[in-house]
Amino acid sequence: MKIGVLLSGSGSNLQAIIDAVKNGSLPVEIGLVLSDNPDAFGLRRAEKAGIKTRYIPPGPKRTVLSPGAEEKYVTALKEAGVELVCLAGFMRVIKDKILAAFPGRVLNIHPSILPSFPGLKAWKQALDYGVRFTGCTVHLVENSVDTGPIILQAVVPVRPEDIPETLLSRIHQQEHIIYPLAIKLFAEGKLEISGRQVRILNQVSS
Repeated sequence: MKIGVLLSGSGSNLQAIIDAVKNGSLPVEIGLVLSDNPDAFGLRRAEKAGIKTRYIPPGPKRTVLSPGAEEKYVTALKEAGVELVCLAGFMRVIKDKILAAFPGRVLNIHPSILPSFPGLKAWKQALDYGVRFTGCTVHLVENSVDTGPIILQAVVPVRPEDIPETLLSRIHQQEHIIYPLAIKLFAEGKLEISGRQVRILNQVSS
């Protein structure tokens, strides 16, 4: 399966995917990495790995792609032969055109145990709330923020001495494990989705 990755920043989850592809544990090809930020370090990571990259301006709004930009993203992904779209720190809400072009084929990684703490800076939300555990979630994307059917989750304990940066660092460690695994399950056809329920038909080794 050929995947496309959308990112806005450092691309640490992209790097985890690249590493899993290289070591043979993730049987996909990264066909294209797209960004709404021309200075995103994730683009450099992709270029270093020999992966095609492209910056597409997002339009004037801060949180969503403009309709014209969204069309360009869809065209670029389709031209690259992408079958599955993976959001990896993409700081724009995905809307109708991308979802219609890839129905049931857009994944996201979110730094909390959804449905708790959707939206921005979820790790800081969790810390401010005083929870003892948080974590990360891989889910399918639908036309609202962080609400799609859940594929995998990992739990991260919150330590008394944690500050946002230390907690986020440990959440990232778990993201880098479960995101490649979720992509593998999807690519190998081992996910059965019924409404909000996602069943793993048989677990695979990582």
